[in-house]
Amino acid sequence: MLARILDLPVFLIFVILACSAMFIPAIHALTQEEFHVARSFFYSGLLGLILCALIGIAMSGRATHNTALEHLLALLAVFVILPVVLAVPFYEALRTTSFVNAYFEMVSSLTTTGATMFPNPSRLPSSLHLWRGIVGWSGGLLMWIAAAAILAPLNLGGFEVTTSAEPGQGGLRRVDMRAASPGQRLIRTTKRLFPIYAGLTLTLWLCLIIAGNTPLNGLMHAMATLSTSGISAIGGIEESTVGVPGEVLVFLFLLFALSRLTFSTDTITGRTRGLHEDAEFRIGLMLVVGVPMLLFMRHWLASFEVNEEENLRQALKALWGGMFTVLSFLTTTGFVSSEWEAAQGWSGLATPGMILMGLALMGGGVATTAGGVKLLRVFTLYLNGLREMQKLIHPSSVSGKGAHNRRVRRQGAYTAWIFFMLFALSLALVTLALTGFGASFSQALVMSVAALSTTGPLLDVAGAEPILLTDLSAAAKLCFAAATILGRLETLAIIALLTPELWRK
Repeated sequence: MLARILDLPVFLIFVILACSAMFIPAIHALTQEEFHVARSFFYSGLLGLILCALIGIAMSGRATHNTALEHLLALLAVFVILPVVLAVPFYEALRTTSFVNAYFEMVSSLTTTGATMFPNPSRLPSSLHLWRGIVGWSGGLLMWIAAAAILAPLNLGGFEVTTSAEPGQGGLRRVDMRAASPGQRLIRTTKRLFPIYAGLTLTLWLCLIIAGNTPLNGLMHAMATLSTSGISAIGGIEESTVGVPGEVLVFLFLLFALSRLTFSTDTITGRTRGLHEDAEFRIGLMLVVGVPMLLFMRHWLASFEVNEEENLRQALKALWGGMFTVLSFLTTTGFVSSEWEAAQGWSGLATPGMILMGLALMGGGVATTAGGVKLLRVFTLYLNGLREMQKLIHPSSVSGKGAHNRRVRRQGAYTAWIFFMLFALSLALVTLALTGFGASFSQALVMSVAALSTTGPLLDVAGAEPILLTDLSAAAKLCFAAATILGRLETLAIIALLTPELWRK
């Protein structure tokens, strides 16, 4: 039975998993005596599984084409078409919104963006919040798996700047990719990564409950942390009762989004020496410490007056609020610390939206759940700039990458620069499109950064006033949703789909 399911098209396998997951909020709604919500999820899941069974029977015996194009198309279909399936029970259960809004909500959750059409959490039943969290958590797991099973063999998603893209380095992985069917390869990677992903989520959930969170809120924040979706049932972790102890727990688990080496070495070629020599992790820690320290020091540089008796306590609050929020937006999670207002008051920056937008654009680690440009690409461009400055002084000098930078390929700066230009072009085009649909320039810019970096909470904190997505037209909502898919898959993957060579393989 399992072997036959694995022989089905990859997209159909994901639909089966999505329909099976609908029974979880159905059971939760039943325990909460929300019978209409329970029926909506139960019937949607049951009907979906029946349709998948009929399609599977009709396709039985047909040979599946095991090509690189099929893998990328399946991943694209998951982010574009699967949210239609996921939105059906959401739309039927809520009954007070349009299907476009429900589709947008599912796209935002599945891409781990976390932007919501429902800024007032009390409007949604708890089971619908749980469904949003499950979809976001599943989207994060999908990116963990797809990075190793789909993107790495094709040298996409950040791997184009690593040594695995060097000739001869990724050959074994590509042979393995063609030898196994898509379902077999995905299940093989899932067996390795799912226990880690689920175990980390369960551990954080239990720790948050011990810290004082309710079971539902603790689960939502645990899933939002590991998936970097920032989805919450109460409007963010700053609204919970756990305070700083809970934020410390979330802070520690957000470190997994700085580098894939924190949880796996399945996409790394050669011998690794630990996190202390990993460029992404070191840069991430430097930013987490450096940016809050600059905000902290600005208090004295700008000569702000604070009561001397409260200096130490206020300083510690400001420092922690800055560190947590910086790491949260660097990993594109978007949680705001409960002490972030203290950090703003200490530094004197009323609207530090540009800082948060810059952190989100930089993003987290390659092959993690974080979005953005990715730290490894930024590090590659930094190395290239440093080398060019050295050549200004010694034009004939010859230099290697060094023992600590062997993860970066020889042409890494060239490919990183191409991606950066494509990202900037995408940012300009999405901003132009959103302004054409009626948004102001400042709002369109914030929305474009939030979508392409998959950091939805930027809509609430980056500007002077929160941006309400409900005020947008249907066309603008769909444009924003398309931008989140582009930000999650990245421009190079879309271009690869249009490459004629892939169609011939």
